[in-house]
Amino acid sequence: MISKGKLAQIHIAKSQLGLGDDEYRAILARVAGVSSAKQLTNRNVGAVITEFQRLGWTPKPARKAGRRAPRPPATRQAVMAKVEALLTDAGRPWAYADGMAQRMFQTERVDWLDDDQLQRLMQALIIDAKRHGGDG
Repeated sequence: MISKGKLAQIHIAKSQLGLGDDEYRAILARVAGVSSAKQLTNRNVGAVITEFQRLGWTPKPARKAGRRAPRPPATRQAVMAKVEALLTDAGRPWAYADGMAQRMFQTERVDWLDDDQLQRLMQALIIDAKRHGGDG
């Protein structure tokens, strides 16, 4: 049995291609030898998805990896915005800043740093930017 995500993807493809029920079941029978998407296995689901792509369906790209930006309280928004700008200029994700917080302060996430620690992390990012040719 295939995952709910793959099953949903097949039904989305069917809908976006505008396939009627008879056409859809004919494709399943021809490509995978089944009459229902629930009967698909992990071995033959790829063939069905490939067939839908051949017919013109383009899957939606996967979500961008990484985490959301922190939502700091108003008192820390300016410093957090500067940290975000430094990360963006360097082409680094928030996970990089989280790693710095872990190494510098043994705290898992930037969100959890106190004001002094956040200020020091920002200064470290400025130094890093200057080392790598940024303007900080």
